[in-house]
Amino acid sequence: MSPQNPLRVSLRLARIVAFVLSRALRNPVKWLLWVVGAPLARAGYVDGSRVERATELAWPRIVTGLARTSQSVADLAMVGAVLGSGAVAGIGIATPFAFLAGTLGGGIAGGTIALVSQRFGADEHGELDLVVKQSVWLTLLVTLPLSVVFAAVPDELVGLVATDPAMAAYGATYLRVMSVATVFIGLNLIASRTLVGVDDSYAAMVVRGGGAVANIGFNAVFVFGLGWGVAGAAAGSVLANVLVTSLFVYGFLGGTVPFVGRFPVTVSLRGPYLDRGLTRDLIDISTPIVATNLVWSTAQFPLLAVIAVFGPEVVAAFVIAQRVRGLMDTPNWGLNLASSSLVGQELGQGDEFEAGAYGDDVLKLTLLVYLAIAAGAFAFAEPIAGVFVESGDSLALTATFVQVAAVSVIFNGINGAAAGPLNASGDTRWPLYGRLLGLYGFALPLAFLGTTSLAIPFVGTIPALGIAGLFAALVAETLVPAVVVCYRFSTGRWKAVSRTYRPETEAVAAD
Repeated sequence: MSPQNPLRVSLRLARIVAFVLSRALRNPVKWLLWVVGAPLARAGYVDGSRVERATELAWPRIVTGLARTSQSVADLAMVGAVLGSGAVAGIGIATPFAFLAGTLGGGIAGGTIALVSQRFGADEHGELDLVVKQSVWLTLLVTLPLSVVFAAVPDELVGLVATDPAMAAYGATYLRVMSVATVFIGLNLIASRTLVGVDDSYAAMVVRGGGAVANIGFNAVFVFGLGWGVAGAAAGSVLANVLVTSLFVYGFLGGTVPFVGRFPVTVSLRGPYLDRGLTRDLIDISTPIVATNLVWSTAQFPLLAVIAVFGPEVVAAFVIAQRVRGLMDTPNWGLNLASSSLVGQELGQGDEFEAGAYGDDVLKLTLLVYLAIAAGAFAFAEPIAGVFVESGDSLALTATFVQVAAVSVIFNGINGAAAGPLNASGDTRWPLYGRLLGLYGFALPLAFLGTTSLAIPFVGTIPALGIAGLFAALVAETLVPAVVVCYRFSTGRWKAVSRTYRPETEAVAAD
């Protein structure tokens, strides 16, 4: 080997390292997706151009998810540091009520991105204004009553689940203040999905991510500075959601949003305001998504009621594990919606083959990303748990819950990636079936078996599973829906379903 070769190799390696570091420092999330997607493309498992396009659309949404879920995790950490596990458990019990608006608004937003992306792909931009308006009216219709109910009877609602008086009091306080944010949470989801549907996830990231950062700042002032405790955590969320809605409204009316510029979609204050055909399509697509979200939200109430039997520390550990899983699940914020948007655009152009190819490639990319995330969280479960609880039995218990959540999040990623094409096509019933079966057919029964023995004729009595039943419930909650949704995606029948909702374009026959 000549003397120059080692130098040449070293310089080449230095350039490669510098390039990788520059990508990582400039955009860590995009870099991670690139690191995972590039080897897959080189090996021929995915198409490089599809992965690149999906990555460009996904990374701002993932950053948004990281910011917003980090804010949620920070809420628990701040409140737990000041008030202990009882307050953490109270917030955990109140959260499914408080975020019913997100449950309903997210379902409507799922219909919004399907209609927006298909019309954007078909160059039918004239209908985008009407789609947004229908989504706004429908969201206001379903979220305003919730705001009134949460403000009027928070003690009664939280009391349906909580058994410990202190836990119930904390939860009711949180829900009463959060009632103000209900409408704004729903509207923010509509605005965000609209932008993603027209390939502008960056603007959604800046606005919602900025709101999440502001939320953490508000909470630090209210919880630590003013000593408002649980009420301070809720007040910070209210202010942040109002701020985000204001920026979205300003942008959609044609204003220049800081760090973003003008939105690619504007909404006119002039008529027309209603379109029966679009409203009917929106309701038809959104209803199963709303039902799917409601299945998850409503199942949290009996699930938390069962877990409450074990006491506040177990409830707190379970809630912390769910929040950590939400943080691990942030790639779904981007990859799921990127799949929906890109698949919807191809369907809007009538190219069903390319739509299926995008769905396949995003699913493969998602699986690899989630395996890497789950492995890291599993290995560092104890330090993660230590952010929320002190050393001792509580730390060991919470760390075990985090490890189980790390396993379960893999199936959440698969489910989200496979559901993206179904939502884009309007075939939104199968994710509902999977969620129903996973929660009510498996997760709830397994959690219940943790607290009581079961007598089976001719078999005998199965003793109570204890906390192991809760571990099994966490995994079954995500595993079963992933199996159901992946099966439906693999059949390709969702392509035929999409023809019902497409704008007037000539569809290519499904292969």
